[in-house]
Amino acid sequence: MTLAPALTITLADYRDARDAADVVALLDAYARDPMGGGEPLRDDVRARLASDLAANRQAFSLIAREGERAVGLANCFMGYSTFAAAPLVNIHDLAVLPETRGRGVGKALLAAVEAEALKRGACKITLEVLSGNPARHLYAREGYGDYQLDPATGHALFWQKRLK
Repeated sequence: MTLAPALTITLADYRDARDAADVVALLDAYARDPMGGGEPLRDDVRARLASDLAANRQAFSLIAREGERAVGLANCFMGYSTFAAAPLVNIHDLAVLPETRGRGVGKALLAAVEAEALKRGACKITLEVLSGNPARHLYAREGYGDYQLDPATGHALFWQKRLK
């Protein structure tokens, strides 16, 4: 693995024009990727994403930059574990630009999310990943995996019902 040169990871300020633009651009790049659905973000989503995130007190994003160039993003949301009676962090999006993959950006973002989650008192971090996504190997190496409460009941599945 070739490590990313001069990689920095910062907490995004959604009201800062540069950070807001980077969050939108990185998420759009991810949306265009086959693992993100293969379609660009709609114009209305691009227009309101940063302000919607800024208004959501449970949201935070981490931006990875090589020098001045934004190359990776983790969009996260605080939640709550009722079984632990403690906060949790869900990584909703983890995106690394295709040309910078394999250089440690994703691993560094996961470490930064973990550090932020610990600062916020989280008991765990959750994420979802498509079974065909090569990033699942990184997630497994970093300690993520499916879970089960009792082997007799099976492992957890992530389902959805679209409303819009």
